[in-house]
Amino acid sequence: MASHLQHRAHSFSSALLAAVLAVAVALSLPAPSAAKLTPNYYRKTCPRAAEIVTQVVTGKQIANPTTAAGTLRLFFHDCFVGGCDASVLISTNAFNRAERDADINLSLPGDGFDVVVRAKTQLEIECPGIVSCSDVLALATRDLVTMLGGPFYPVLLGRKDALASKADTVEGNLPRPNMTVSQMISIFAAKGFTVQEMVALSGAHTVGFSHCKEFAHRIYNHNNGGQNAFDPSMNPKFAEALQKACANYIKDETIATFNDIMTPGKFDNMYFKNLARGLGLLASDQLLMSDPRTKPFVQLYAANNTAFFNDFAHAMVKLSVYGVKTGRKGEVRRRCDNFNN
Repeated sequence: MASHLQHRAHSFSSALLAAVLAVAVALSLPAPSAAKLTPNYYRKTCPRAAEIVTQVVTGKQIANPTTAAGTLRLFFHDCFVGGCDASVLISTNAFNRAERDADINLSLPGDGFDVVVRAKTQLEIECPGIVSCSDVLALATRDLVTMLGGPFYPVLLGRKDALASKADTVEGNLPRPNMTVSQMISIFAAKGFTVQEMVALSGAHTVGFSHCKEFAHRIYNHNNGGQNAFDPSMNPKFAEALQKACANYIKDETIATFNDIMTPGKFDNMYFKNLARGLGLLASDQLLMSDPRTKPFVQLYAANNTAFFNDFAHAMVKLSVYGVKTGRKGEVRRRCDNFNN
């Protein structure tokens, strides 16, 4: 698998790598820092860094197939709150309530945190104090997307880890399932992402699962809770199946269902095809199909998997350099869940 990933890395179009560097230089907010990132940052100090991450990630994903979606979500939640700086990995202590304990982050899956810790542990044996946790998370995310059949994209390296992580900075930076399309567009636009990039990144919901409480209002609260109590934009058989699956969700908060019921373990464009059939799980997903600003992109990606993969790869490259810290604005943590001092 490692050699396969490396082969795909070499064969990936030089045009995208050029685009990566252009993005790094041109992005409005993180320009000075992003411009300092380079694909070969660890070539002399830890030449096997990417290879070690790939090995650890591959073993973890085979043992725990939910790792990929969990890590992708963890990466997004990290980057959209203050930049891709591993601030979401910090543990809360008596003096500080960290990002991961913000309400919206409480459901982040343990497998995402675990794969970063495992990779970091191996890297600390190989080259202590060299590879940042934020670089580990960026590499692991890319490798896992590729393992599920998604697009390979280059990852620039040299991020430093955040020196702060506060739960009260999270709210308002991440999209929620009950948001309107306008609210979601605003959140992405504030970070320099276009509507098309937002729709492409939403395609990450082709993998993973959501807990019933995130969509319960869609399946129980319409028509005063009587017959056909589900959102009329939903496929009726799909809605009825969800009502049965989630029947006990108030007592058991762990009940969850796949975001993409057709090909839940494969990274593909099925998420977009599902929206056209009323098979979107979250309200915020299904709304993309009905809003004139987003619908054309949903239709494009449903019809053309290559277009989705190309746009998703470009959007992930742009996301991965958002708000990065370099130089003295960050540190290389020894442990990903604790600051160095």
